[in-house]
Amino acid sequence: MSFRHNDGPVLLAFAFRPFFLLTALYAAGLVAAWVAFLFGGLPLPLGVNPIQWHAHELLFGMVPAAIAGFLLTAMCNWTGASPLKGGGLLALILLWTAGRAAMWLSGWLPLWLVAAIDLAFLPAMAAYVARVLLRHGNYRNLVLVALLSLLTGANLLMHLGFSGLWLGGGRLGEILALDLIATLMVVIGGRITPAFTANWLRMQGKDPTQVRRSEALDRAAFWSMVAMLPVDLAMPFPVLASLMALFAALVNGWRLHAWRGWKASGEPLIWILHFAMAWIVVALLLKAMTPWLALSPSVWMHAMGAGAGGTLILGVMTRVAVGHTGRPMRLPRLAIWIYIAVITAGAVRVIAAFVPQLAYPALTVSAVAWVVAFLLFVLIYWPILSRPRADGRPG
Repeated sequence: MSFRHNDGPVLLAFAFRPFFLLTALYAAGLVAAWVAFLFGGLPLPLGVNPIQWHAHELLFGMVPAAIAGFLLTAMCNWTGASPLKGGGLLALILLWTAGRAAMWLSGWLPLWLVAAIDLAFLPAMAAYVARVLLRHGNYRNLVLVALLSLLTGANLLMHLGFSGLWLGGGRLGEILALDLIATLMVVIGGRITPAFTANWLRMQGKDPTQVRRSEALDRAAFWSMVAMLPVDLAMPFPVLASLMALFAALVNGWRLHAWRGWKASGEPLIWILHFAMAWIVVALLLKAMTPWLALSPSVWMHAMGAGAGGTLILGVMTRVAVGHTGRPMRLPRLAIWIYIAVITAGAVRVIAAFVPQLAYPALTVSAVAWVVAFLLFVLIYWPILSRPRADGRPG
């Protein structure tokens, strides 16, 4: 058993290896600590609102680590560029880690310093990605750099709220971040889900053209998400926000139906991606219904975050981890429980937001299922991610 390549540690050979493990470890640890704080009185050295801290660390701690693992890996396929590895990758990991440490110790550090440290990771990653894409003439994917840059702005809004410089900044930054992350999911999920589905059908000797892709529908899905950003930034127009969310739900639902996900219902690595994209549609529908049914915004936000976000992150990580390490493209033994647990976590968390009377037991069940899902990923995938490729190739 070897944990080193000839040119350095295996974990620093490709971005997906350390960042996927960090994503899962942080997702599990963060939610476990949050529930212990809520129900067990665990003291947290926080200098900011605990509820917004919790949201911040999911949106700007866990999610950016997952984005880094996927994006820094995928762009090598898009451009043919060499991967970020070794010392450069370690520097980016340490930058992410420093941001997490600063947020956890925000009660002991000046808030301006916390903000400066935490705000550094996303721009650093965006700058690196932009440089590689521009160098290789891959202009199509610069939209992802733009979304990362806007996500940095949402993070800044949250820090302005933490510091008291803009009392509404925290809530506004949280909603903007969730919109941007949802847009990223629509873009990335919209590329990989139909492509993987068609490839699987082809390998099964079935007709891949059953998966219908439309560039016009892809653009409509993207712009329907983007159009919600200025509406949500304005915030005093709930009816307009509702209509925009309804339109986005219909467009994304139409696109999802065209991918014929049920044709690949026998392959967990495929259907989990369709399930995640369906969560986006559900979250958008819940957002559309919020002002009419007097729902708490927490309902659609957790459907988008815990539901769509958690499911898509684990769906992508479980697939990329085997595909990019030269192993058979199938779910490892017992890993199906990762999917069962994260789906349970998202569904029960939405129920907790719907029915406040069930908040305590539902939050507990949801948190346990979430922690189980991500810890199972670590336990099952650590041997895969920490060892060289099975086919002997570098990476």
